[in-house]
Amino acid sequence: MRRVPRTSTPPFPVRATMRGSPELSIRQMASALRAGKTTSELLTRSALGRIRAMDIDIHAFTNLDASGAMEAARSADMARAESADLPLLHGIAVAIKDVYDVAGLPTTCQSWLSLDYVPEEDSTPVRRLRDAGAVILGKLATHEFAIGAPSPDLPFPAARNPWDLAHIPGGSSSGSGAAIAAGFTRLALGTCTGGSILIPAAWCGAVGLKPTYGRVSKHGVFPLAWTLDHCGPLSRSVEDAAIALQVLAGHDPLDPASSTEPVDDYCTGLEQGVKGLTIGVPQDHFQSSPQASPTFLSAFDRTAALLAEAGARPIHVSLPHSQQFLAAGRVILSAEMFTIHAQDLRSRPLDYGELTAARLLLGATVSSEDYLNALRVRRMLAARVDAALDRCDVLLTAITLDTAPRFDPMPHFRHWPVQTHAFNVTGHPAISVPVGLSPQGLPLAVQVVGRYFDEARILQVARAIERLTGWENQLLPDGT
Repeated sequence: MRRVPRTSTPPFPVRATMRGSPELSIRQMASALRAGKTTSELLTRSALGRIRAMDIDIHAFTNLDASGAMEAARSADMARAESADLPLLHGIAVAIKDVYDVAGLPTTCQSWLSLDYVPEEDSTPVRRLRDAGAVILGKLATHEFAIGAPSPDLPFPAARNPWDLAHIPGGSSSGSGAAIAAGFTRLALGTCTGGSILIPAAWCGAVGLKPTYGRVSKHGVFPLAWTLDHCGPLSRSVEDAAIALQVLAGHDPLDPASSTEPVDDYCTGLEQGVKGLTIGVPQDHFQSSPQASPTFLSAFDRTAALLAEAGARPIHVSLPHSQQFLAAGRVILSAEMFTIHAQDLRSRPLDYGELTAARLLLGATVSSEDYLNALRVRRMLAARVDAALDRCDVLLTAITLDTAPRFDPMPHFRHWPVQTHAFNVTGHPAISVPVGLSPQGLPLAVQVVGRYFDEARILQVARAIERLTGWENQLLPDGT
């Protein structure tokens, strides 16, 4: 018999009540720390106070490690007293999606099956954050094994969207998107298999960076689909994302899929603007979708026009229909995630949430012929994206075709207004950047896609969009 969740979702207001001081960027916090104007202990204590005051409604965290965070903050301050030459992330509080191993904290994957699993070692991305001096606040909500959708039969309540708690934050990095929007942290780790960094970033008004496949190690991160999974940051700003990627990127011999491609300087060129760049716009890729709302299309057209006014040259490029990427991605995803979970599905089927189990079992119907054909189609689709990028510097396209749906009634995940499978299937780097708010006060976003390992370029264009649209001055939902 399936167990009843130990936590239920309390009644919630239409808009969270949030209070806090105005945010500082990662660079500004680092500058204040270096100048002795604040301490990591004070910054961490402030973050924990905000989380305790607000997360009762938002549910971004599955495990808040307050004592561990304060201990790490004090250690960071001691290290700073001995050396001023420290990384930008030194002493800065960050949070981690609950599929990454963090030594001493449960990696629950939002599932009854994993509640008691406590790793002894950090995943590689978490270790790299720690090596840079970051302070780990705790673990963030996700969908079960990063597969399903918000569901009442899981161990923890679903994360809510701080812009309006009646709306979903997107998934599966739901807690990461919510934590950024709520001002709990400037930086959170997410994972992306079919859009799970980009969707919550878009719907929560965060920046979400999906690096090139293999750019960031996946060692110590619970897999969803080996050949589709990407690790990357969600952040408050493009610069924050660039700072994070500088720490996270690089070869890891513990990850067989890790690339040996040299790591770029992701921060130096952020302010170069877009003058002289060619922006490929595959409008047919998304404008024909019945899910594309007039509000989103208007925001997209405005963004393209602002880039043109800033000196970029938009051109039309052609991509395969979005359904081709979706079909290939679903076959690969279904086969790989079923293989990962096959043993537990046979021995402990009732410990999965109903929606998760239903999605996983679909993979049992995928034949080897289906899987190999999907891999073959993937290569063809990647070649078509490469051909489009041969004509331009980046692509500007859609992620979410409308604002975040409401929890009640919430469309089935297959009918969410999103278009994100394409670049998980091909492995190209992509970034979600906010471009404004709808008349209802919900975030809108666009996606910038680049050539393999050209994260520096998409960050440069995303930073220009952030500046041109005025999002860099956008307040958090509580007005801070």
